Amino acid sequence: MKISGKMILSFLSLGWVLGVYALTPSDTMCELLAKPALVPVSDPTPEFSWSFATPEKNGRQSAYQIQVVSSTELFKIDQPDMWDSGRVESEQSLYVSYAGEPLQPGQCCYWRVRVWDDRGRRGEWSQVLAFQMAEELSGDTALCYPLSQEHVKPVAVTTNLAGHVMIDFGKAAFGWVELIPPAEFSRGEFVLHLGERARDGHVYRNPGGTIRYAKTTGTLTRRGVYRVPLKADKRNTSGAAVLLPKEMGVVMPFRYVEIEQAPFPVTLDSIRQIAIYYPFDAENSSFISSDPVLDKIYDFCKYSIMATTFAGVYVDGDRERIPYEADAYINQLCHYGVDREFTLARYSHEYLMEHPTWPTEWKQHSIMMAWADWYYTGNTESLERTYEELKSKKLLIHAARKEDGLLVTGGPKAPRETGLRDIVDWPAGERDGFDFKPVNTVINAFYYLNLTQMADIAQAIGKEDDHAKFTQLAESVRTRFNQLFYDSQRGRYVDGEGSSHTSLHANMLPLAFGIVKESERDRVAEFVQSRRMACSVYGAQYLLEALFKSGLDEYAIHLMTRDEIRSWVNMLDAGSTITLEAWDIMLKPNLDWNHAWGAAPANIIPRFVLGVQPIEPGFKRISIAPQIGSLEHVQGRVPTVRGFVDVEVRQQSGARYELNFSIPANTSARVAIPVAEDAEVYLNGSRYRMDSDADGQLVFDELPAGRHSICWETELAQCGCKERKWGIRSVVSSLFGWLPFL
Repeated sequence: MKISGKMILSFLSLGWVLGVYALTPSDTMCELLAKPALVPVSDPTPEFSWSFATPEKNGRQSAYQIQVVSSTELFKIDQPDMWDSGRVESEQSLYVSYAGEPLQPGQCCYWRVRVWDDRGRRGEWSQVLAFQMAEELSGDTALCYPLSQEHVKPVAVTTNLAGHVMIDFGKAAFGWVELIPPAEFSRGEFVLHLGERARDGHVYRNPGGTIRYAKTTGTLTRRGVYRVPLKADKRNTSGAAVLLPKEMGVVMPFRYVEIEQAPFPVTLDSIRQIAIYYPFDAENSSFISSDPVLDKIYDFCKYSIMATTFAGVYVDGDRERIPYEADAYINQLCHYGVDREFTLARYSHEYLMEHPTWPTEWKQHSIMMAWADWYYTGNTESLERTYEELKSKKLLIHAARKEDGLLVTGGPKAPRETGLRDIVDWPAGERDGFDFKPVNTVINAFYYLNLTQMADIAQAIGKEDDHAKFTQLAESVRTRFNQLFYDSQRGRYVDGEGSSHTSLHANMLPLAFGIVKESERDRVAEFVQSRRMACSVYGAQYLLEALFKSGLDEYAIHLMTRDEIRSWVNMLDAGSTITLEAWDIMLKPNLDWNHAWGAAPANIIPRFVLGVQPIEPGFKRISIAPQIGSLEHVQGRVPTVRGFVDVEVRQQSGARYELNFSIPANTSARVAIPVAEDAEVYLNGSRYRMDSDADGQLVFDELPAGRHSICWETELAQCGCKERKWGIRSVVSSLFGWLPFL
């Protein structure tokens, strides 16, 4: 009998059920670093974290044991010299502080962990992870990795009509090009053209905007790998620009190289692109659906997040290489959605706390970044470091007028030194005619969100008085906001006090931030939908959030996949492999082709289409609520600090729906799906009786760790749950809870 992979996995599942296997920690981290040996740790009491690769049914840790040694040889004889925690009865698997012998500056240590599950079974030791102490132990700080280099071979080498060799590396990346002369090489001159854009078989010499092009010449005088020199751009290597390490040299974004002259024949093996990235694991996330256009948009935006990490901090793009808070916030959410990586977002947030930029809303985004850092990691150390400055400089309470607590700000023409110069959207032509007023809807919508987030943050770090104060202020602002700005006759918000104009921005933000009264949400949502994509790539983040939160997932998905000038399809059609700074060069003549704030679908798809978001900080509880519109199928993986959440949905409109998903060990999930009124529902193969007041949505609360399947069907279904519920697969599924994934 031939044994298939499915049979092997079935036997493994039987082992888990019978107690042969227990929880084994994986994806270990020290100070939020998966590779701490690459970064000196300055905290004398570093924190250890782990997750579990196997989402065992009901898997929950009951105890742990951590060992730290100065030499891995001590693990072989089980005699740790630095710290042995012994068995600690605890479910804690994130941020366990070191409590052993004092760590010394410059010391290299090694650690491992094992756990016991809720049935008392002891698992295997994790892999051993090294961490290097800094030469000066100065306490906790935001850490980040050094940049990594990847050698990229061409995907195509052709000869154009001018007789020049045209090299295509497939995707644009920040870096440089290297020539690899053959053994028989003798000296000679070269002329190369590098660029992001090609046209008519050439690297485009005048690509427009700040789309990159460079010509470089020189003479090869030796054998061996030769780095082609590039000239530095003064604008992005001076002033407030983030400088790359000196040893990195000059880099630029490019996809194509045109060889006008070279002293040897250029082939696939004699030229390469050196791409610079922050360490990135593309295998940590995935998405595929029944719509190939949506899949392309996801891949496009995911790659954009990786490619734009070249500076070691979130920057706006290549033109300035300056971090901006709104850019960084969208970048942060996207990075969380596509990689299990948290250090670069934290480092960028704290960098911006020290190097703030000028727009009013950008200051408000600092609070949003702090809240997101905490909610996605469950770690409060950065909150504690930045709290007082967030409270005094970013919350903008000082700009609130006494009579009603709403913010009074300056509009786009206010002097920058006031610190209250509103931007609403950028470029200016993407504001949907917004009517700037001193007390306006956009600024005060962000203010309400900031107050609710600061209330949460204050409570998280034990500032109970501030928690109560901010909670009360938020409710007061929300009440006054609706009284002052909402036009009940038209069912929409005006742009500001004294204005009659109603823009998309004045309505999508209250809708996205939970300000709109429940009784008025449908009317506001209808207006938001009517304005289509009347905003920039930045505004699209909040437009899509507003639509999904209003149950308009079908329309939101349409906006992500449509082929119009304001669309991601238009970016792809332009020829870029990294998201643009704006929808089109006609809308922003100086745009660049490498702006992460244009990559909103990289967070919208995992958060809303796959529906995976934290309910409690650090994903202690998870929300899984896919919103797939009329798509027939979606499947993907979403990384979290506690492990990976896999989601697959298949549906036959109005007749059948099936959701297969995994919940990481040490967590639970609230799962919500749409359901037909007359449906028969099955949970892990067993009939589930639905409440009579389901009202189109079925909610399962506190589902335990493991793999689960939820399926419903009506009499309209052509095949499905009823036909298979007595089959071998479903019977085993009801016992093991995860075989629907096989």
